Amino acid sequence: MARFCHIADIHLGFDRYDSPERTKDFFRALQTSLDRYAIQAQVDFVLIAGDLFEHRNIKPATLNQAQICLQALQQANIPVLAIEGNHDNRPYGTPTSWLRYLSEWGLLMLLEPHNGSGDEPLLTAWNPQTRTGSYLDLPCGVRVIGSNWYGATAPRAIERLAAAIAALPPGPAQSILMFHHGLEGEIARYAGALRYSDLLPLRQAGITYLALGHIHKHYCVEDWIFNPGSLEANNVEEAGYQRGAYLVEITPAGIDARLQRDYFQRPILRLELAAKGQETPEQLREAAIARVQEARLALVDTTLAPIIELKITGQVGFDRLELDTRSLQADLHQLTGALLVLLKYEVENVAYQTPLQEGQSRLDIEQAIFTDLLSAHRDYKRQASSLAQGLTDLKIRQLSGDDEVSLYGFVATLLEQEGLDIAQP
Repeated sequence: MARFCHIADIHLGFDRYDSPERTKDFFRALQTSLDRYAIQAQVDFVLIAGDLFEHRNIKPATLNQAQICLQALQQANIPVLAIEGNHDNRPYGTPTSWLRYLSEWGLLMLLEPHNGSGDEPLLTAWNPQTRTGSYLDLPCGVRVIGSNWYGATAPRAIERLAAAIAALPPGPAQSILMFHHGLEGEIARYAGALRYSDLLPLRQAGITYLALGHIHKHYCVEDWIFNPGSLEANNVEEAGYQRGAYLVEITPAGIDARLQRDYFQRPILRLELAAKGQETPEQLREAAIARVQEARLALVDTTLAPIIELKITGQVGFDRLELDTRSLQADLHQLTGALLVLLKYEVENVAYQTPLQEGQSRLDIEQAIFTDLLSAHRDYKRQASSLAQGLTDLKIRQLSGDDEVSLYGFVATLLEQEGLDIAQP
């Protein structure tokens, strides 16, 4: 019986949102998940199916984070087998990478197919002296095979890999292939995903567990294709994805892969507030604060500062720039103690357009336009009809030659009758 931990898309060195604390979250996620589902679970080995790092070129602190986690596994005598993903793969023509560095130092085994030059076969056995190779037969009765990042050429690469796997010397009954690529239909707007039929040659070649990475959402297909998702959400849009680390047991009865999620993950709140067009800027601001504070208090774990996204949508009856979003964002951050507050202000001004009827006079058309303009203003919309008539009268008076003092007096009387102040904007 074999027991192992399968993770992918760790993204150490993540630096989006310009938050050093958020960067540390990805280290915390890796450290706590490995401690619980590898070291404490006493697994036989760990698989890293690509994207250990966020970038190809990493900072010393990021390398140190990887070394801390891998050294803990080394001290527990748990081997780590890894492949490169699209984020941390070596650029074309470059002979080394940071994963290769970690492999050369004995902290993991980077399993890579041969580049195809010369007479050397595509897949070669792991050589502990040179620390190179494509596959490894483990004492627990499992063969683990590595692959590269293939991008758009993945379907053709699968055909070559399947042929090479089928030609390998006889080995353990269970064969695992680590492959960094996504499957069609698992997330929206993902171009270049593989079809299930593209992967079938691997199953026919004897792969019993396909350890995927790349897509940050957990999924499994027909008990042989497994993707754990990323350990942490790389953006707020991924907050709704189920993700984690697979703890897998291979027994005579089959594969038992269970997604584990009880480790460090930063809570993310995605909230929306719909403006109805009746609010003043102050009222909309108060509603936004109340919405965020209510959601913050509803968190089960209130000790860990969340990431909060608030999207304000709908229509407003004032110039949308009258709401100071920068000030609101700062206040939300202070009031909630959030790690990050992301404010999206996607409102439209209330639009009114009275349909024009065929044969309407010029005076009727002008009256309708005045009514529309006044209806879109938060202070005048309730008296739009009577004020529109007043504007028509004002226009007639001005065209008749009334002086400015007379016109001003007329406007003052009109607003007073409607209970409005002439000093209002």
